[in-house]
Amino acid sequence: MNEAYYARRKRVNALMFALTAVCAVISAGTLLAILAYIGWKGASAVSWSFLTKLPAPVGEPGGGIVNSIIGSAKVVGLAGLIGIPVGVLSGVYLAEYGRGKLAFAVRYAADVMNGVPSIVVGLFAYALIVHPMKKFSALSGAVALALIMVPIVLRNTEEFLRLVPGTIREAALALGVPRWKVTMMVIVPTAGRGILTGALLALARVAGETAPLIFTAFGNRFADDGLLNPIATLPHTIFTYAISPYEDWHNQAWAAALILMAFVLAVNVTARLWLRPRST
Repeated sequence: MNEAYYARRKRVNALMFALTAVCAVISAGTLLAILAYIGWKGASAVSWSFLTKLPAPVGEPGGGIVNSIIGSAKVVGLAGLIGIPVGVLSGVYLAEYGRGKLAFAVRYAADVMNGVPSIVVGLFAYALIVHPMKKFSALSGAVALALIMVPIVLRNTEEFLRLVPGTIREAALALGVPRWKVTMMVIVPTAGRGILTGALLALARVAGETAPLIFTAFGNRFADDGLLNPIATLPHTIFTYAISPYEDWHNQAWAAALILMAFVLAVNVTARLWLRPRST
């Protein structure tokens, strides 16, 4: 009876292992197929002039997306400057000092914000900044993306700080070091690689957001001249070109998608390499 029981367990184990392997192959295959299709469609339209020139007049072939590349860098960079410090400091509070109802409320709010659709965040940024200013701007787009980044960075920072062994805290406190110094000069640097990795992944996450930018940055076919005017971004340009009636714009949309995908892939690979264990 025991032999039959163990034989059945082996068959079930083999079946489950095979199912997980098939699901992994399907997931990886689907991802690779998407990446390959974007590369195939977009590579033909990528050129030096495409990367360095402004868009051509509507209906005319040619032109480039340098304004979108610069605009995305500006909006995502500003979003990082706003969102990363807020998320990191909030994560430090929750991991090291967060107890009671306030910590529960902050943690719960972060979890809720993680599930809020990005278009809702865009509407909120529109009501908060665009409507009072009576104009679209790079600043409003950056604020919208920062609102998406904060809960991601917050929860990531909290988890990595909790992974720091308690003995390190106890050793520093036993030397008479104030707790805030222990936190900022011992605990945070110890978890620094993980925190930085989470920040990079959050940047990659918001770099491809389109919906919030439709309500905030709005788009601009010319070179931007600051943070308080409408600005072109890669996701918004891809959206605009993809729904246009011009075949040349469709090709440029694929090329812009390839550039954006390459940026996100590069950031993710960099983050993974940064986080991997290092031999001493």
